[in-house]
Amino acid sequence: MMGHRPEQPIGPDVWSTCRELIPAGGVYAFLAEHRDELFPQEMFSDLYAATDGRPSVPPQVLACVTVLQALLHHSDGEAALALRCDLRWKAACGLGLHDRGFDPSLLVYFRQRLRRSGDPNRIFARIGRVAEASGALRGRMRRVLDSAVLDDAVATQDTITQLIAAVRRAGRQVPGAAQVIAERCRAADYADAGKPAIAWDDAKARQDLVSALVSDALTVVAAFEAAALAGELEEAAGQALALLALVAGQDVEPAEGCDGTDGRWQIARKVASDRVISIVDAETRHVHKTVHQRQDGYKAHVVVEPDTGLFTGVRLTMATGQDNHEAVVGVDLLAQPPVQPPAGTATFEVLGDTAYGTGEARAALAEAGHTVIIKPAPLRPAVAGGFTIDDFHVEEAAATVTCPAGVIRHITATRSVTFGAACRSCPLRQRCTTSKDGRSLHLHPHDALLRQARQAWAGDPDLRAVYRRHRPMVERSIAWLIGANGGARKLRYRGVLRNDLWVHLRAAALNLRRLINLGLDPVQGAWTLQPATG
Repeated sequence: MMGHRPEQPIGPDVWSTCRELIPAGGVYAFLAEHRDELFPQEMFSDLYAATDGRPSVPPQVLACVTVLQALLHHSDGEAALALRCDLRWKAACGLGLHDRGFDPSLLVYFRQRLRRSGDPNRIFARIGRVAEASGALRGRMRRVLDSAVLDDAVATQDTITQLIAAVRRAGRQVPGAAQVIAERCRAADYADAGKPAIAWDDAKARQDLVSALVSDALTVVAAFEAAALAGELEEAAGQALALLALVAGQDVEPAEGCDGTDGRWQIARKVASDRVISIVDAETRHVHKTVHQRQDGYKAHVVVEPDTGLFTGVRLTMATGQDNHEAVVGVDLLAQPPVQPPAGTATFEVLGDTAYGTGEARAALAEAGHTVIIKPAPLRPAVAGGFTIDDFHVEEAAATVTCPAGVIRHITATRSVTFGAACRSCPLRQRCTTSKDGRSLHLHPHDALLRQARQAWAGDPDLRAVYRRHRPMVERSIAWLIGANGGARKLRYRGVLRNDLWVHLRAAALNLRRLINLGLDPVQGAWTLQPATG
């Protein structure tokens, strides 16, 4: 059940006796004075039993520790040690000098309670409401969309390691699988977590091992496939079997000269687009933030108010998949803010880089009433220095396209346009296409909207000036998110849900620090921003 603060602290009250040692105007001093107003007890009442059970540590203490932990990117052990030994932490959390704090595992249980509740991101939402109430966002009608790649907490595994680990996991979690593995699987000693002892510099030995491991994996999958399809396996067992089937197929292909029916396999000379890279964390992925920068991890999507740097929306997703694309998530974050403005649905000037400039995103933002200031992606001509799609005139009403030479063709039902034979003797062919079949186009469903965006960007210097002035400010917030020298870029947890909670806690802590720097102060029960004096 919910714990309550004792009437008397254990030992002298740190804030009362050591106030002059703790810097004023910082997060520690603010929490020491206003933690109960910031995190009222009823905010966490649904996480605890009403009457039964042993009283826990007061949730306000756990909330303060969690916020400080996220702000400083401490591990659970480091946070618990700081609470026990650091006067600033004791003051912020309302502990006495002799209070020994609590075991680090309590932070695990608190996050678990938050994650399994109906409002896991309540701390982020609470500080967001404080920001709205204080007027920090009043009249600030711009929002910038961006994302950052956060590194995962596990080691990337090669194909052989994944196959062995997936078979071992199935043996632990699928009832009866351990017996099947012991009786019918011979590629490796699955009781040993290490790699088999083979001549690793021998290509044939490596291929034979891959073939044997894939055959073992397929044997286990086949043995329990019927039970899985019939819904007879528990969730954990079904997930282990599905993961084994995925790993057995994502990195291999039939060996040269066979079709796979003879049990001969080889590692494919390609990378699956949504490849699982670790059995330990099956949701982390390879991600290319740029052409030359590859990381393994997740994407943190943010919506930022550029003048204050406050995060108004955050979400962590897997790094691949259409539903996790920047434009999809960014539009959704704007449509579903964690804190609804007092006046209802607000409209903003929305800024973003080319990743957010898809036709679907532009259409959704325009339909919601936002002003879109997103840099269009550059067009790539089929011939260097030649014509781009904007040099073709499109008449949507007539469903026709006119090429630079004046040839008119109809747009098909699939929005394709083929000029074909008209290109053979065209004097502009060398500037238009290198295809022997002539120039062809495939028009985007939102082609008119994309053309309009490119024309506006090229012809409106004021639009570009607004973008250059306000869009770069999001980099400041991203720098806060990943920490000094990228120290907070490395995630501590596995899976989307746990890391999404951490990102929300991190953003909440950063927002609180920013609001304090802006002068946050409760005056007569109302949150306000007090200008700095002196």
